[in-house]
Amino acid sequence: MSYYVTVTGETYADARESFSWDVPDGFNAAVDLVGKHDGDQPALVQLTDDGSRTTYTFGDLDARSNAVANALEARGIEHGDRVAVVVPQKPANVLTHLACWKLGAISLPLSVLFGDDALRYRLTDSDTRVAVVDASQLATIREVAPDCPALESVLVVDDTSSETVDQQRIDGVTVEPFDTAVDWTATALEPADTDVDTPAIIMYTSGSTGEPKGVLHSHGVWLGHCPAFQLYFEHDVRDGIYWTPADWAWIGALGDLVFPAWHYGQPVVGYPMGSFDAERAFELMATEAVTNTFLPPTAIRMLMDIKEPTERYDLSLESICSGGEPLTPEILEWADETLEGVVVNELYGQTEANLLVTNCRQWFPAKPGSMGKPVPGHDVAVLEPQTGERVDSGEVGEIAVRRGEDPVIFESYWNDPARTDAVTLSDGPDGDRWHLTGDLAERDEDGSLWYISRDDDLIITSGYRVAPREVEETMLAHEAVAQVGVVGVPDERRGEIIKAAVEPASEASATDELRAELREFVRDRLAAYEYPREIEFRDELPTTTTGKIRRTELKPE
Repeated sequence: MSYYVTVTGETYADARESFSWDVPDGFNAAVDLVGKHDGDQPALVQLTDDGSRTTYTFGDLDARSNAVANALEARGIEHGDRVAVVVPQKPANVLTHLACWKLGAISLPLSVLFGDDALRYRLTDSDTRVAVVDASQLATIREVAPDCPALESVLVVDDTSSETVDQQRIDGVTVEPFDTAVDWTATALEPADTDVDTPAIIMYTSGSTGEPKGVLHSHGVWLGHCPAFQLYFEHDVRDGIYWTPADWAWIGALGDLVFPAWHYGQPVVGYPMGSFDAERAFELMATEAVTNTFLPPTAIRMLMDIKEPTERYDLSLESICSGGEPLTPEILEWADETLEGVVVNELYGQTEANLLVTNCRQWFPAKPGSMGKPVPGHDVAVLEPQTGERVDSGEVGEIAVRRGEDPVIFESYWNDPARTDAVTLSDGPDGDRWHLTGDLAERDEDGSLWYISRDDDLIITSGYRVAPREVEETMLAHEAVAQVGVVGVPDERRGEIIKAAVEPASEASATDELRAELREFVRDRLAAYEYPREIEFRDELPTTTTGKIRRTELKPE
């Protein structure tokens, strides 16, 4: 079954008009990603810190994921069961996801950065039966396993400790080395009967605005990312090499780059970098001839600190996609000038419905500050959330996407139908069901969307509505600011005042003089009521595992 998502048309309008999903019956995500291609094509180039480099073909990944599926099945995993994946950028990560989907089971990508509470919550909430964990997480899993009643088996990847994990038990949970549990010769497997709507993966939200939610997606979710993938990588996606430093536990890594690249039969570079290293990133992109990359804005800003990169590194880079926080004009200028014309395209999405909006230089050049335009295949509108009616251009409303047959939209929140109903507009425009994103934006007359804020992030000060993101973008333009998070704090006179938590740049000093300078800097560029009356300097801001500022932790108790 050689099905490919294709965006065609001379213009953006043509592509929007002509696009159709037309997903074949019996669709299985794993078969689509690694089973339909020429088995000799390179799929994964795996790098390690010791300098080793291993290339896995699509045939290798297909066979090895069959072996992992057989090992999971031997440990009782059946259709609909949950399997956690707590592994960095290593083959065991993607092999476990593929194996789950071949069994009709549900995988859970979880970050190796999670501590006890975060991991315990997700394993318990999902009733995970098997966890595939990196050796670096073994101590954490030992701590939380007794509190996870559904957990039966833990498979440990790359354990090099002197204490073997072979057939240990943690309060009834079996612990085994991953490579011992999997018989790599057992590669015969008939994939389970699935279709585009069969549940496949639970991805937990980052928790930047509250308690993490389990977001259930179907086998079609990676197809739903492909139209945007073609736009932000400027259409030519059949001849490239792809890499991202982002954690493979995040939809921004798996959905924005890894799995769409495999849908089109293209190789991905894997490297468990840990903390982002700008010099190492340039070196990797040069030696592996990376053409397209997904980079969070924070990583881009770190790359911008490297002097004369094109003189020091022989880069093949053609395009960068980025999202999750503002792309300032300086980033676009840096890529165009310092990287000699490399395209940077901002994108917008969320765990529940990713890659709804993006830019594409060939069709509509990026406007600094704009997320771009709706992607073909996704019917995106800006609605008045109370009435469900479309708002006029220039007016603020809530971003919504028509459910219909769109495979990128989540099925439901795990075990929480009431919360699912709360973000579903049952009788929206044209009488259809729409997903409400909770994000506020406005649309200009050209059809471009401009992000304002989360609907629950708006600050009401002296009767004025202030979007934290706008203040953050302005403060980030100051050379003394490395990172900033803006929140509203209670005030008897004004209802709320604006507070900024600032991580100073490496060469800046946290002084009262800088506070005054930053207040004036914002006041001069925004409205008089939008400057931060309170500024707190911090060595480091609280972030989610995906690098977003945790505004909830910046607010007073």
